[in-house]
Amino acid sequence: MSDSTNICLSCGLCCDGTVIGFVQLDREELPLLRDIIDIENTNGEGFFLQPCNNYCDGCTIYSKRPKQCASFECGILKSIEKQELDFDAALDIINVVKQKKFTIESELALQQIELQSQSFYFKMGEIKKLIQKNAPELALTQSQLNLIEDIKQLDNLLANKFDV
Repeated sequence: MSDSTNICLSCGLCCDGTVIGFVQLDREELPLLRDIIDIENTNGEGFFLQPCNNYCDGCTIYSKRPKQCASFECGILKSIEKQELDFDAALDIINVVKQKKFTIESELALQQIELQSQSFYFKMGEIKKLIQKNAPELALTQSQLNLIEDIKQLDNLLANKFDV
């Protein structure tokens, strides 16, 4: 197995809703995937929201995964394929992102911030909107400021290392 395949199976940040929020499906994929993925349907077009219910410490449908999943290449994967980054350095970056995500989720729970989305990707969008909407009138606590800083750091990591 190549390093690029290993890194994808080791990472899972696209599948767990950290890097992307949904996967668009082609019409011809819908009948094949309907039994293994919870598909949302709009005007005959299908998609599913992340986190994927077939991801649990690895993709359980890897050989049957949707085309968009198979063709998705984040910046980490591209850097490994171009030999700009080795496997261990890539894993280090992935682990930093996973730890930052865990920290943010813990802070959200401690602050009892209730968000609508199940997807971490969309939760981050919700929290940013809440902050922007209420920022002028809020006197933010230190823990809220820490949360905002952690989200900014995660955004920078995802933008700079994963190209999202």
